[in-house]
Amino acid sequence: MTARLNKVIARLAQGRHVFASFALADPLAALDFVTTSYDALVFETEHKPWDAVALRDSFQYLLDRRQIRTSDEPGPALTPLVRIPVNGAEKAQWHAKQALDLGAFGIVWPHISTVEEARNAVAACRYPSLPGEPRHEPAGLRGDSPSAAARYWGVSNQEYYRRSDVWPLDPDGEILVGLMIEDQQGIENLPGMLDEVPGIGLVVIGEGDMSQELGIPRQYDHPRMLECKRRVLDICNARGVPVGHPHVTADNVKQVLDDGYRFLMTAPVRTYPGLELGRSLAGRA
Repeated sequence: MTARLNKVIARLAQGRHVFASFALADPLAALDFVTTSYDALVFETEHKPWDAVALRDSFQYLLDRRQIRTSDEPGPALTPLVRIPVNGAEKAQWHAKQALDLGAFGIVWPHISTVEEARNAVAACRYPSLPGEPRHEPAGLRGDSPSAAARYWGVSNQEYYRRSDVWPLDPDGEILVGLMIEDQQGIENLPGMLDEVPGIGLVVIGEGDMSQELGIPRQYDHPRMLECKRRVLDICNARGVPVGHPHVTADNVKQVLDDGYRFLMTAPVRTYPGLELGRSLAGRA
């Protein structure tokens, strides 16, 4: 197989840990990250403005020519993912389409609570195919405009088509679909999502909104919150789906690793120590 461009998928497929952070869709913010040891950036547009031009320019600032020239991993220094604005219940697709058309390697979907919402999330990240074709379901809904993404990936349009399916539905796919589970309905329906919708590569626990629903806002270590997180971990671990933790710090990173999370997100300014300690504990120093 050709070397992977998506470093997040490369690590998750090998059972390894991934370290990421949220970032503004801003070229200077991207530039601040390019020499760090993060694996990925999740550009935050759920709670920040959607700006496709800023996203496009930010992606470019993740390209490090020296790293590309000297590394066996030909993609950008950090893999760009995008958390889009729309909640799952809206069943929209255009934010995902635009982000992927710019070259994003994955989409994080907030507030996914039902099987149909999960199906829409995966379908929006796939090109259409005819019924009866291998891996037809979930039937793709993504519109055709690959040129900018192909240039960013450094491949031809035809190669982009071949490589831009979702992982692990396509074992060689380079697109990661991440679902955020943020309420009790999402937890209850999570087994069905993972059993009925192929192509979900990551589940991230939305601690903030989940704690709001429980009436214990931002009390992430409250027993009720811990129980919810444990349920998500158990459901996903039983099916081999990696789980992400959005609030990793130097104080909790050992526990996060011990609990079984494999996609660890730290706040960039305050918790670089959380990144470095986490990498050390995960054998990545």
